[in-house]
Amino acid sequence: MSLQTDFGPDSGGRVKGLVIVKPIVYGNVARYFGKKREEDGHTHQWTVYVKPYANEDMSTYIKKVHFKLHESYANPNRVVTKQPYELTETGWGEFEIVIKIYFHDPNERPVALYHILKLFQSPVADGAPPAVGRALVSESYEEIVFQEPTQLMQHLLNSVKPITNGPWTHDTDFEEKKEKTLQKIIAAQTKVRSEISELKEKLHLAKETINKFKDEIAKLQNSSGGGMLTGV
Repeated sequence: MSLQTDFGPDSGGRVKGLVIVKPIVYGNVARYFGKKREEDGHTHQWTVYVKPYANEDMSTYIKKVHFKLHESYANPNRVVTKQPYELTETGWGEFEIVIKIYFHDPNERPVALYHILKLFQSPVADGAPPAVGRALVSESYEEIVFQEPTQLMQHLLNSVKPITNGPWTHDTDFEEKKEKTLQKIIAAQTKVRSEISELKEKLHLAKETINKFKDEIAKLQNSSGGGMLTGV
């Protein structure tokens, strides 16, 4: 890449005080075959991916994405060098996939993500079987934070162009998910504060009870001590 030599071996040096954040989405989509395949027992086709949260071409700054699959797969280390950063396979079990993102600037360290491949819907009350052909989506929102990037990386990050002129959407409504998560955090904080208050009350009561016992013991010792004789 010609820009690397333009900026020198140190990619132009670090830009002090600069922080650039790139939001991304990673995860998988899976579809159930309807039954096990006779030749290998596989039940699903799935695709694991990394994609931008906003409508932008990540290949401007991403050089390649390395997907590390379960060791049972032939060639478990898969590298994708162009968009879309995804790979499709079939299987029957869930496992952790390590996703490593490498950048065009060699002075920027790769970023590692960890995703549990999800194939099966959560159990439902009526015990209904998996839906044939319907997609199951399991994805997460993440932010890659470039803390004091090099001048080259700054140039690449600021040169990103849109992927498409059309609308850019995700299977997951992350704004709704964020709001629900925030509500859960607030509810948990309220519960914790209530429990702390209750424990403080119990602790105060316990201290009062201990002090009363100490007073009673002291009184008993004083009263018994007054009747004792000393000397010969």
